[in-house]
Amino acid sequence: MTTVGFIGLGIMGLPMATNLVTGGFEVIGHNRSPGKVATFAERGGRAANGIADAVRDADVVVTMLPDSPDVEAVMYGSDGVFANAKPGTLVIDMSTIRPDVAAKLAKDGSANGLRVLDAPVSGGEQAAVDGILSVMVGGAPDDVAAARPVLEKLGRTIMHVGPAGSGQTVKAANQLIVAGTIGLVAEALVFLDAHDVDTRSAVEVLAGGLAGNAIFDRKVEGMLARNFAPGFRLALHHKDLGIVSAAARDAGVATPLGSVAAQLVGSMVARGDGGLDHTALLRLVEELSGRSREDDPA
Repeated sequence: MTTVGFIGLGIMGLPMATNLVTGGFEVIGHNRSPGKVATFAERGGRAANGIADAVRDADVVVTMLPDSPDVEAVMYGSDGVFANAKPGTLVIDMSTIRPDVAAKLAKDGSANGLRVLDAPVSGGEQAAVDGILSVMVGGAPDDVAAARPVLEKLGRTIMHVGPAGSGQTVKAANQLIVAGTIGLVAEALVFLDAHDVDTRSAVEVLAGGLAGNAIFDRKVEGMLARNFAPGFRLALHHKDLGIVSAAARDAGVATPLGSVAAQLVGSMVARGDGGLDHTALLRLVEELSGRSREDDPA
């Protein structure tokens, strides 16, 4: 039995770690907030007392954390992964972080005798629960092959996209597309509502044509019901779009539509809505159109 040390039991990490348990792995879980660790233990996982405890006996270490500094804090230091994982351990960072940080982690991990992959995911909370995430993996081909038995318990589409940092680059492109698509779907919903169209019927026919997209398939029901409970928080999408902007600037690439989407997301975070789901962009489009809803929950 492969032992997996799993660090980060949040909205995405907890169901992912649970799927590894049900998939037959021994999983040792760690999280900054102990309540999540207790929940994980109730689901059959082992509770770790800290990072070192989670990784010391692991064959594979998986991290699922909010941002680049969080991942760096877990990897480095006397209690970190690099100092405590045994030589040859496969370290799979499934967080969404900067591509340059991912490349540096791979280099530093190798210097410590570890095999480091960047493997960010797409699909959201429900896909994490269902084990059908899309996983984009950067790193050495042999290490990617070694990681597949673990990744296949978490995702349905698993693609090796290039050397270290490549997974994060592809994830940045994913977040660019998702933000723009949510914004356009929000505009379409407000547009349809303004013309007294049967919105649900309109969404169904649009989803069946060239305008069809994953937001229609997975997110639009929540938007129509005005349920903005976070599956993926605006604050995290704001962080991801910052990664896109920096990487695009470094490459000399123009992202004019993406820049508009980033400004809209950033404005919602700045006014205090960062804890809402990213589909709450609908609220902002309605306000810009003078069509705010009285029944919109606070």
